[in-house]
Amino acid sequence: MMTALTHGRAVWLMVVVTLMWATAGVVTRHLEHARSFEVTFWRSLFTAIALAVILPMWQGRAEVVRKVREGGREIWLSGVCWSVMFTAFMVALTLTNTANVLVTMALGPLFTALTARIFIGHKLPPRTWVAIAVAGVGIAWMYATKLEQGQGLGTLVALCVPLAAACNWTVVQHASAHGHKIDLVPAVLIGAVISAVVTLPLAWPLQASAHDISLLAFLGVVQLAIPCTLSVICARVLKAPEVSLLALLEIIFGIALAWLGAGEVPAPQVLSGGALVIGALVVNEWLGWRARSGLQPV
Repeated sequence: MMTALTHGRAVWLMVVVTLMWATAGVVTRHLEHARSFEVTFWRSLFTAIALAVILPMWQGRAEVVRKVREGGREIWLSGVCWSVMFTAFMVALTLTNTANVLVTMALGPLFTALTARIFIGHKLPPRTWVAIAVAGVGIAWMYATKLEQGQGLGTLVALCVPLAAACNWTVVQHASAHGHKIDLVPAVLIGAVISAVVTLPLAWPLQASAHDISLLAFLGVVQLAIPCTLSVICARVLKAPEVSLLALLEIIFGIALAWLGAGEVPAPQVLSGGALVIGALVVNEWLGWRARSGLQPV
């Protein structure tokens, strides 16, 4: 599959991946009884089961075991980061609307840049500092309004997702610098298992109906396990800025699906604040691409 995957096909496959990721909000809105940590438990459990089947079929059981063994403590730290991302994302969706969660998650690349500056010493170009400032204004506008309405908890929980993503990137880069390459898909499997184990006691007694479990199984398999695997394949063909920009489609698709499929109309301040965040990310990545291509000094 990887040899036949051209750049154009990888772009379209990545678009499909973002559409699959974007189904979380609208599906969650149709749950009957499952709430909070139980939602996370079932989704993480089905993700772990799906990856436990997909990975051996794709890479071979022996190869998966080898990668986990040779990943050292870094692969387990990466797994912890994934578990935080899985848990915070689903809990946030039960506390606030989809648009708030997705826009907050979009801060991941900027948090990653800051983390790289602080812990690895990567120098940030002026364009990235400007993007961080503009995105910060957008998020502050969203936060201020939600706090006034007493609904800030969900957005604060959602903030754990990009923070954990930034920590995860730092762990992966540190491991790579010391000769330990981490395969992210087995790390996702570890994260799913940790998330399921940790949230089960918090979710007990389980109250999900058969209808809820079927929807959460869809989230675990179709919304998370399969697209995570496909995104890794796409990342081997596409450049990092291309992946980052295409991943932003999840925000647009997610808000649209929740709007059309669950009647969840985003508030004006979310749209305006989100526009600042997304605009800052797009301009930053575009200028970075031009700089790397030698088209324009930035």
